Amino acid sequence: MAAGEVRYCSRFPYLCLKFTLIVYSTIFWLIGALVLAIGIYAEVERQKYKTLHGAFLAPAIILILLGVLMFVVSFIGVLASLRDNLCLLKAFMYILGLCLLLELTGGIIALIFRNQTMEFLNKNIRKGIRNYYDDLDFKNIMDFVQKQFKCCGGAEYMDWEKNEYHSCSAPGPLACGVPYTCCITNKTAVMNTLCGYHAMKFQRQEAQRFIYVRGCTDAVIIWFLDNYTIMAGALLGILLPQFIGVLLSLLYITRVEDMISEWNNSTNVLLEDETTRPEIEFSSVGCCRCYPGQESSA
Repeated sequence: MAAGEVRYCSRFPYLCLKFTLIVYSTIFWLIGALVLAIGIYAEVERQKYKTLHGAFLAPAIILILLGVLMFVVSFIGVLASLRDNLCLLKAFMYILGLCLLLELTGGIIALIFRNQTMEFLNKNIRKGIRNYYDDLDFKNIMDFVQKQFKCCGGAEYMDWEKNEYHSCSAPGPLACGVPYTCCITNKTAVMNTLCGYHAMKFQRQEAQRFIYVRGCTDAVIIWFLDNYTIMAGALLGILLPQFIGVLLSLLYITRVEDMISEWNNSTNVLLEDETTRPEIEFSSVGCCRCYPGQESSA
């Protein structure tokens, strides 16, 4: 560092960074606590009905894991920013950066191996279909997706053969049929819950006269591609807050390190009288006086 050069910001930018990081961490700490509470409540309700234990089929488990991660990481950020602890600040920054990197890597891998990704999704949806009437969480999600995206099953409507009630070898009125959420209905008509009766006995061209035959994985992906602005907004909503957290942490760590370095490099700073200690003046250039300035020669 050149003689007389000042590397750290004045007090106002330091306090701004500190306050911003505290607010950022606190907000996500509270959000994490809320997500965790919702997940725990949903899991308690799920256990009352003896539903499935698979993580993919249990949104409550996913909410709990997400809530714990957000709560712990954000708490580290709150504590680190309050105490100016460099170890915790770096841990907070590295964890956020690692999460961001894993998400980006996962997205890229999913795009590169999109065929395998689609098969993975369809395989897990078939598992859910097999236990459709036992897992109320999955049932509600599947019904919503089929109605909203006008689709049926995972890869196609024939996936419902995996369900013991809808299998063509099963007894009862649901045999060889599909749920009513797969049906093409008139909004003004009275809902017929057996509208998918014996749908799987028909060929695709015949079945599409009264049910949706395309799979929900294809339907959802096509919808996102058609609504790319919504998809971009969703991605930004997930990735941008994490990037902001990494950036805030990096800036704040830099400010704290510079202040510690300047303090340690000040000779006899604790022995000098307040009236004789040299005052440091910043040059007028730079936004918020955050750029290196020169000590006044006066």
